[in-house]
Amino acid sequence: MALAERMQATPTRCLLRVLMAVCLVAAGAPVVHAGGKVKAASKEVVSDSVAAGRAIYLHGILTNGKPLVGTHADGMSIQGANTACVNCHQHSGLGAKEGHNTIPPITGRYLFRPIGRSQENLDLPFVIGMRPDRAPYTDETLARAVREGVDADGNALRYLMPRFNLDDADMVALIAYLRSLDQRKVPGVSNTVLHFATIITPDADPVKREGMLSVVRQFFADRNASQRAPSPRLLSTHKVSFKAPRQWQLHVWELKGPASTWNAQLKRYLEQEPVFAVLSGLGGASWAPVQAFCESEGIPCLFPNVEAPPAVDSHSFYSLYFSPGVDLEADLIARHILDSTRGSPTRTVTQVYRSGESGVPAATFLAKVLKTDGIRVTSHALPADAQAGDVADAVSAASGADAMVLWLHQKDIAALGAPPREPEAVFMSGLMGGLENAPLPADWRSRVNIAYPVDLPEQRRVRLDYPLGWFRFRRIPIVDLPVQVDTYLACGILSETLNGMSDTFMREYLVERVQNMLEHRILTGYFPRLSLATGQRFASKGGYIVKFAGADGNRLMAVSNWTVP
Repeated sequence: MALAERMQATPTRCLLRVLMAVCLVAAGAPVVHAGGKVKAASKEVVSDSVAAGRAIYLHGILTNGKPLVGTHADGMSIQGANTACVNCHQHSGLGAKEGHNTIPPITGRYLFRPIGRSQENLDLPFVIGMRPDRAPYTDETLARAVREGVDADGNALRYLMPRFNLDDADMVALIAYLRSLDQRKVPGVSNTVLHFATIITPDADPVKREGMLSVVRQFFADRNASQRAPSPRLLSTHKVSFKAPRQWQLHVWELKGPASTWNAQLKRYLEQEPVFAVLSGLGGASWAPVQAFCESEGIPCLFPNVEAPPAVDSHSFYSLYFSPGVDLEADLIARHILDSTRGSPTRTVTQVYRSGESGVPAATFLAKVLKTDGIRVTSHALPADAQAGDVADAVSAASGADAMVLWLHQKDIAALGAPPREPEAVFMSGLMGGLENAPLPADWRSRVNIAYPVDLPEQRRVRLDYPLGWFRFRRIPIVDLPVQVDTYLACGILSETLNGMSDTFMREYLVERVQNMLEHRILTGYFPRLSLATGQRFASKGGYIVKFAGADGNRLMAVSNWTVP
C-alpha cells in the first residue's frame, strides 16, 4: 500500500512521528522501531510521498485524485490547477517578485532553517523574499500555515496565500516534496567551475556550426578572463549573499547517426560530463530528441539555433527558444492568405519543400491551419538528394493553385529558374531562405512574399551595433549573422542571469530567473522584444510579411504590420 493510502487513516497526533520518519528517510538515515531494532528505511515510502506531494505542488491534485481546494481571506474559493503552489512559488520553490508582491521561498532549507549563524545558515544563499529573522518552521507550524494562514511567528500570512484544508496524508506528502527541492550538490557546479554544454546535431549546417562555436568559445574565454580569483565569502549586515567567482567550462556534445540514437548518446555525454545547463547549440531538421532529453533530465536548454523548434506543452519547462521558427512563419502566411483574399477567396494552395529538412514540419503545420478554413493544400516533396535542376521542375509542376508556398533553403531558392505564370501569390520562408539575403532570382523578387519573424533591418540596426562591434574587435569572421547574433544574445542572457543569482545554483531557478529578467533587456538582437510569461517557451511571438523593394539589392518593404498570430 502506498504511503498516501496508509496515511488516510493516520491520526493527527501521529503526524509529527510520520513526518520525522519521512525526513530521516530522505536524509538516508535508518529508522529506529519499537524495541530499539534498527531497520533500513524504505526508499519506496519516500518516493511515494514525494510523488504525491509533487502532484499537489505542481498540479493541485490530492493523493486521492481529487482537486485541491483553497480559500482566500475574502472567501473566494479556487481549486485544481489554480491552487497549485507552483503558480506563485515557482518550480524551484524559491519564490518570485511580482510588482510590489514578494513570494517567499518554501524549500525545506528556507522553511526549517534555524536562527543564528550556524554553518548551515552560512551556506544558505540569498534569494528575494527569504526571511532570515523569522522563527524556523516545524512540521506542525507549517501545517498550521497551510491550513490556517498563520506563520511560524504566529502572524497572519498575507492575503495572497490561500488556506488549504489538507488532511494529514496530503500534508506529509507536500512537506516531503518541499524538502526534496533542496539540492546541496547540483550537477555541473563546483566551488570554482560551472559546466555548460552546447549540442550540435549531425544534420546541422557546418558553416553555421563554426559561426556558433566561434562566438560561444570567445564569450567563455572573455568571461573567464574577467573573473576575479575566488575569494572568501562575505556576509552582509542581515543576510548571506555569496558571490564566489567561477570559471565557465564549455563541453561540445556532437551527435552522430540517426535521431533514434541521440538520447543514448546524450546520456553518455551527461554521465561523463555533468553540466548545469545547455547553452545555444545548433540543430537541423529535428531538435525533438534533444528537447525530450533535456526535459526528462531536468536540464535547462537555453535558446538553441533551430529553424523548427519542437512542439511544447504544459509539461515543458526547461527548453526556451527565441522564436517558434518556421511554425510561426506558417502562421503568418496562413493569416495573410486568409486576410488578404476575403473578396476573392484562396481555395487551393500548393507547397514545395525538400524531404528531411525543416520545411517538412512547416508544410505540415500550414496545411493543418489552412484546412480548418476549407482550403485544399497539395504538397510537393523534393527528394533529399534532389539536384538543382529538379527544384525548377518541381516548382513548375506545382503551379496552377491559387497560392504557392516555398519551404526551401538558399541553395534551392537560387535554383528556382523562371517563375511560372501562375499562381500570382507566392510565399517563402524567410528563415530558411536567408531573410533579406535570400538569393531570389530577379524575376521572382516582385512576386514573392516573405515570412519574416524578426524585426525589420532599419529598426534593429542599433541593437545589432553592439554584437557587430564585439565580433569585429575579437576578429570573429561573420559567416551567418543571425545565428551568431542569436548565440551572442543567448550567452549574454545567461551571464546576466547568473550575475543576479548569487550562488543559488538550481536548474529550475535558472530558468525562472531568465523568464523574469528577459523582458527588461534592451539589447534583443534581431527581435523587437523578448518576454516569457509563465508557461511560455518562445520569447518572440510575431513577425511580418515583407517583399523586396526592387529587382536587386536587399531592401525590404513591409506588406503587413508586426503580427502575433
